[in-house]
Amino acid sequence: MAGNFPLRLSESVRQAAEKAAERDGVSLNQFINLAVAEKTAALTGAEMVARRAARADRARFDAVMSRIGREEPQAGDEV
Repeated sequence: MAGNFPLRLSESVRQAAEKAAERDGVSLNQFINLAVAEKTAALTGAEMVARRAARADRARFDAVMSRIGREEPQAGDEV
């Protein structure tokens, strides 16, 4: 659901955003929308990584990593 949101930017930030939007060939509105989407995605990704890290098992990881390099390459894995 789209909607309007009044946004107050400092003059210098607004001017920099307008120039960047012009360089990208998009409207200021589209530029700000993309910036918010990128930041939201970054934060969501960081939260996901933190949740996965919290349930990680270091002993299991070390056990798997210790097997690397001990097996011969299978047919088709040659360089």
